[in-house]
Amino acid sequence: MNEIYIQKDADPKVSIMIQSFWWIDKQGDLTIQREKIIPDGYPELIFHLGDAYKTNINGVWELQGKDLIAGQIKNSFFLENTGESKMFAIKMQPWALTELFDIEITSLTDKVVEIPLKSLKILKPIKEVATSSLSFDEKVKQIENWFLFCISKLKKKPLKGQKIVELIIRNNGKLSLKEIQNKIGISERSLERYFKAHIGLSPKFYVRIIRFSYIFRLIQEGDIDWSDIVFQAGFYDQSHFIKNFKEFTGEDPSQYKFFEENMANLFLKK
Repeated sequence: MNEIYIQKDADPKVSIMIQSFWWIDKQGDLTIQREKIIPDGYPELIFHLGDAYKTNINGVWELQGKDLIAGQIKNSFFLENTGESKMFAIKMQPWALTELFDIEITSLTDKVVEIPLKSLKILKPIKEVATSSLSFDEKVKQIENWFLFCISKLKKKPLKGQKIVELIIRNNGKLSLKEIQNKIGISERSLERYFKAHIGLSPKFYVRIIRFSYIFRLIQEGDIDWSDIVFQAGFYDQSHFIKNFKEFTGEDPSQYKFFEENMANLFLKK
């Protein structure tokens, strides 16, 4: 059977809070498959229309719920289906869960958990759309309209910390934190506080994740020339690049299957 993997960037009107949407449908294939998930720097809201998954993040297999919130992850982990695989998800901007739902993001680092009841009540209209029989595009359209209304109610201006995260992403993790701090005008201590409260990772670690994820976009652009990719992604040398890649994937870059259709590649490629 054909598997369906779809990812779509959010409309610019809601991109201040949503990075993209994704949909996976194994179309009735009940074969048990183990998938690797790799850090990409974005938290997610995930809704299962099929059977729940098992996760192994900290060395123990656990059965997930069906309405999930995934925080920032520092290392790769594994997922395994228990039956039918069918998921709709919203990839949020790094600061969005705190800004919109006042979620304590640090408590979600390296975790995929059921959406807290308080937040699930707020998200009830989103869950209803996400788990409906509507087409992927129609779901995206209705959910974007809901978030557009939420965004219109926000009174706060973007914090300096958010502007720094945006700069890190826009520059693919290649600008130094000192350069960014000087550009925005924020102290190192204030930046650390912002990241702890809104992102769930340290600024330095977040930069490393964004720089690492840029590798996948570079590889999409043509033949793999490792020396060129190492340079363009901003690594000091090839050994530093390999060490970083292994840390986040558990694999050597020369052995990694960049063009295989799987969850990790869906999330990391544009």
